[in-house]
Amino acid sequence: MRTYALTDSWTMTRRELAHWARQPGRLVVGLVFPVMLLLMFGYLVGGGRGVSGDYLDYLMPGMLALTMAFGLEGTMLAVTQDLDKGVVDRFRSLPMADGAVLVGRSAADMLQSAVGLAVLIVMGLALGWRPQGGPGAFLGAVGLLLLFRFAMLWIGIQLALVAGKPEMVQAVQILVWPVGFFSNALAAPESMPGWLGTAVAWNPMSRTATAVRELFGGPGADPGHLWAAVAWPVALLAVFFPLAVRKFARMSH
Repeated sequence: MRTYALTDSWTMTRRELAHWARQPGRLVVGLVFPVMLLLMFGYLVGGGRGVSGDYLDYLMPGMLALTMAFGLEGTMLAVTQDLDKGVVDRFRSLPMADGAVLVGRSAADMLQSAVGLAVLIVMGLALGWRPQGGPGAFLGAVGLLLLFRFAMLWIGIQLALVAGKPEMVQAVQILVWPVGFFSNALAAPESMPGWLGTAVAWNPMSRTATAVRELFGGPGADPGHLWAAVAWPVALLAVFFPLAVRKFARMSH
């Protein structure tokens, strides 16, 4: 049974990857948008409130974490469109494992997220950013970022299943923006009012960004956040992964 589930999930993953060839524009926009944000905040907006040292060294980990929180609407739209157009109903008539559609969609999203990370890292290196932690720390930072993305992804899938309709996705995905900007991605919490800085420091994305700064050896690092950067996404996954799979299974009957 487990083998069938993996095979079905891989089939659904290939289906999602085939969409890339038919809709390359969406993929390109998703990859270029984080680069535009990096250039805008790094050189146009300025920023760096409360940051000691080179702002680019502080900004890069924050932008990498911010990128992992954004772009969920693509997956959310794909899920709701499949529901709305009856594609899922056709899948239900096949001998397919429950949740294979969702796992395939999430696997394709994670591949795109990994490519997006690579593009943004290459741009950062081109701008002069240099991580200092060594190869092991570098891979650990990338792992934390992808873990955070995986958790955010399943929150998005659950919200998409609850929303049900593509036109509802835009309203729901707006909720991602406070999570992204209500964080330490662009400015240090120490520069904020006390209550705001405390709330920002507890944001799961802030924990990931701070831990990644530690692994990259940049300003704003805090060794105490490494465990939280693992614990928060795992806790979110423990809640939203089974919720999404259960919601989808109930819709299948």
